[in-house]
Amino acid sequence: MRSNFNSYLLCGLFAFVIALASCKKDNFSNMGPAPLNADAVKGNQASLAVTAANFKVIGYLPSWEGELNTIQFTKLTHINYAFLTPENDGSLDPLDNLSKFTSLIPTAHSNNVKVLISVGGGGGGDAFHSIVANAGYRTTFVNNMVNFVNQYGIDGVDVDWEFPSAGTEANNFYTLMQQLATAMHNNGKVCTIAAIANSASYVVDGMFTTLDWINIMDYDDNNFQHSTYQSAVNSLNYWLGRGLPAAKAILGVPFYGRDNRYDYLTVNYNVILSQGGSPNSDTFQTIGYNGIPTIQAKTNLAFAQAGGMMIWELAGDGTGSNSLLSAINAIVLTHGSTGGGTTAPIGQTVTLKGFNNQYVSGENGTQAMNCNRATASAWETFTVVDAGGGKVSLRSMGKYVSSENGTQAITCNRTTAGDWEKFDWITTTDGKVTLRGNNGKFISSENGTQPMTCTRTTASGWEAFGINQ
Repeated sequence: MRSNFNSYLLCGLFAFVIALASCKKDNFSNMGPAPLNADAVKGNQASLAVTAANFKVIGYLPSWEGELNTIQFTKLTHINYAFLTPENDGSLDPLDNLSKFTSLIPTAHSNNVKVLISVGGGGGGDAFHSIVANAGYRTTFVNNMVNFVNQYGIDGVDVDWEFPSAGTEANNFYTLMQQLATAMHNNGKVCTIAAIANSASYVVDGMFTTLDWINIMDYDDNNFQHSTYQSAVNSLNYWLGRGLPAAKAILGVPFYGRDNRYDYLTVNYNVILSQGGSPNSDTFQTIGYNGIPTIQAKTNLAFAQAGGMMIWELAGDGTGSNSLLSAINAIVLTHGSTGGGTTAPIGQTVTLKGFNNQYVSGENGTQAMNCNRATASAWETFTVVDAGGGKVSLRSMGKYVSSENGTQAITCNRTTAGDWEKFDWITTTDGKVTLRGNNGKFISSENGTQPMTCTRTTASGWEAFGINQ
């Protein structure tokens, strides 16, 4: 990954374009991109390493950049907050930007996104040399990580040490990770590492059983086209060839480019776009990066041979149609839905009862929808329609429900279903359903006191509906 922000203040002259230097790796040489055929992969689901429901999309979020309100939580499964720095004796430094971290956790969890703390990073993991060599320090570190995870209610630990030496130190690292993984698993948490793309002799084979997965850092191969499609092929061939289960191989991609003129100078993808770069290219002047076609080709490759995608890092993403995370998500959706609990009752006609025990009405499309009917008639019944990509549409009286993209009260007046008329059908633990719109927000009944909206970032009582009650 990248090291702590403070260490990069020394870059002075280049600070305005630095997205903070990524970790170095001794990868094999890269070739040009050779995208997979998405339809061919989709049509051969039996060959996929994991299903879409189990495909991981993991984004690293640094303490030093990136705002929570810009994160597309609905397109992620995990967020790794970077970085927590250990000391030589296994103690932990105070976490940078703690308020950001503590704000992230409830927001992510309300969107069914798990949060891990990433420990170390490029330049922040030097203490591991001391920790792994001393049994007492190893125990102290593990205990401190258990306390940290429990204190903040997060979902696990990701260790990013760049890099142990092969041999004795590698074996000591394995011993540490065995202890840490056991402690995490005993508490229902996960334990992962980030590792270089090739020649990672410091990761002994026993790690493959011990860890939940490995985040493969397939970037920073050189100073220009540092993360090509071919390098992704090479890295997965390396790890799978060593015996890492495909489901535990998470393919890392960069949301930044590298300038060929300067060693390690990196530029966030969104900055490249602002300077005139194309979202559909992999080069701009002297900068090499991953555009949308390459990101999507790598996502298809990950579906065929791995367990998911990892992103360094979320603050570098573009917006709207230029978003690389959205490009990943589009491929995920071609393989099936990652959202929700049980399957939606496609083709069935249902009623929706709100928290106030009143029924949702489509109002025959003549006004904004309400949840204030004591009984259900024709206007209060909806047919659940398969909208593709794991989403549903709701149709009443021949018209579709629209989220109105959260800009006004929802309606049921569309003759066709576009993006605003598509929803994630997410079953709650008590058998109710929440409906999340294309804007990433949930439909709310507003408890029947005003027209219904699709503006809630989290789902609670007013955003849950009983089906056919």
